Formats: sequence, C-alpha cells, structure tokens
Amino acid sequence: MSAEYGPIDAAPVRHPGRWVALVVIAVVFAMILSSLITNERWDWPYAFRVMNFNPVLEGLLKGTIIATIGSMIIGVALGVVVGIMRLSSNPLLKFVGFLYTWFFRGIPRLVLVVLFGTGIGYLYPRFDIGPFPFSQQLAGWLGMSTDLTLFTLDVNQISTTLIWAIIAMGLSEAAYMAEIARAGIMSVDEGQREAAAALGMSPSLSMRRVVLPQAMRVIIPPTGNETIAMLKDTSLLAYLPLATELFNQTQIIGNRTLKIMPSLMAACLWYLVLTSVLMVGQHFLEKRFGRGYGNTAAATKKDVTRTKLMGLTIGGGK
Repeated sequence: MSAEYGPIDAAPVRHPGRWVALVVIAVVFAMILSSLITNERWDWPYAFRVMNFNPVLEGLLKGTIIATIGSMIIGVALGVVVGIMRLSSNPLLKFVGFLYTWFFRGIPRLVLVVLFGTGIGYLYPRFDIGPFPFSQQLAGWLGMSTDLTLFTLDVNQISTTLIWAIIAMGLSEAAYMAEIARAGIMSVDEGQREAAAALGMSPSLSMRRVVLPQAMRVIIPPTGNETIAMLKDTSLLAYLPLATELFNQTQIIGNRTLKIMPSLMAACLWYLVLTSVLMVGQHFLEKRFGRGYGNTAAATKKDVTRTKLMGLTIGGGK
C-alpha cells in the first residue's frame, strides 16, 4: 500500500546578508564612479590625448608588445625544455633543470633586468666569436698570427637595449614555465605513454604527438596568466632605463607637463586594453584545448534538450 503525499510547499531560504553586501558594493561603486567623473584632477581628456602621443605609441609597440612576445617565446620554448629535463630519468639533466629553476625563480625580475642591462656589459665588454671555444688562447698556444676570431660582439652597445631586456625576462619566465609544463605533463595518464610506446612511437615522438597535446589543457590557463603578468612586468624596463617603453614615456610626459595622474592613467588604460585582449584570447584557447573534458554550459543545455525531445517521442508527443 503506497502512501500518497500532497504537493510540497517549500519556502525558499532567505539570505539577507546577500542583499546587504549588494547594497554596500553598489554604494562603493557609485562613490568611485562619481569621483572619476566629477573630480577634475583626473583630467580624462588629457589622459586620452597622452594615449595617442607618438612616443607613447612607440613605447606601447616596442617596449610592451614586442618585449612581451619576445620574452614569452623564449620563456615558453625554454621552459618546456627545462620542464622535460626535470622529468628526465637522467640525474644530470634533472639536476641541471632544478638548478635553472632554483636560480631564476630566486632572483626578482627587476634585479635580473638591471643585472643584464648593466652588469653583463661591465663583466664582459665584448664577446669574441670563433669556430672554437677560447679561440684566442688556442691560437696563442699554436703560435698562430691570427686569433681565429670570426667576429666581435660589443656588449656595451646593446646592454641597455630591448635585446637584453627580452633575454633577461625570457630566461626568468622560462623558470616558471618549466614548472607549468612539468605539471601539465604529469597530469597526463601514464597509460597514454604506454599506448604510444605500444604503437612503436619513440619517447620524443610520443611527447610531441600524445603527451603535450593533452597537457595543453592544464598548461594553457597558467600560461595565459603568465603572459598577462609578463605584459605588466614590461613596465620594469623603465628602470633599465629603456627609452622606448610605455610606462617610462608616460612618466616623462607627466614630469614635463606636471600632469602626473592623467599621464599615469594613460598607461593604465593601455595596460587594461591589452590585458583584456589577452584574456579573450586565453578564453578561446582554453575552450579549444579543453574539448572533450567535462561538460560546458552549452553541452549541458544540449543534453537537456535532447532528453526532453526523447521523452516527447517516447510518450507519443505528450
């Protein structure tokens, strides 16, 4: 005998704290918006003018965009190599990978940029490039009149240029990317490697064709965050000092015109624009490499619709 139950009249749980928090947030947001609009010291028209100054646009392109792209190319490429080294069964490779990440993660990026910009040129004013290491010493030992040097690189000429800045930030970024790549590779099931080996793939081929494509699902989100962080860290190049740099140029304009806040706001607006573009790109990359993992909102909605249609078909269209 089955008991019959009437309809359940459930009252929703009240959350007064949510409404209080919403009111507080709305009031704070209104106060900030009112200050941005009514306070003339922000001087937004001048800030928008500064954004379009030629030195600022040049610093945006060279000191921010190019430096970010160059540093991330070095960081990602070298970071994947160092990450694989850390997972290697060879103890020497594993130790070298650990030593690299220990060193470059332990030094602040600003200190590293200044060190490369000023210290390398002081320690090694020039590099003599030859077919063999220590070409000059080798030529002296052999009693040769030539020193076997193919060409000489004057380090002082490029010490405070964008080249050393990109190298310094790229080497620093590689240490962080190595840990991201290592975590991504470790997230792939060991059975994937075994299946690739059963198909006759070499370890390097299975890493490129099987492991890394699956690891990208884990690697992409933190890599996107690192790219955004690198974009903002290019402001450190102002301490090199690098003339063609966005933050440095806005500082110079602000000091010359004594309109410091509007000039700094111009730099902030450009950083917000670029980070917004990167966040959109990161979203689409995550969506692409995350296919087949979990249920997205769209997939869930499609499954619900399909279930309803199947129910209507089975029930005779009721």
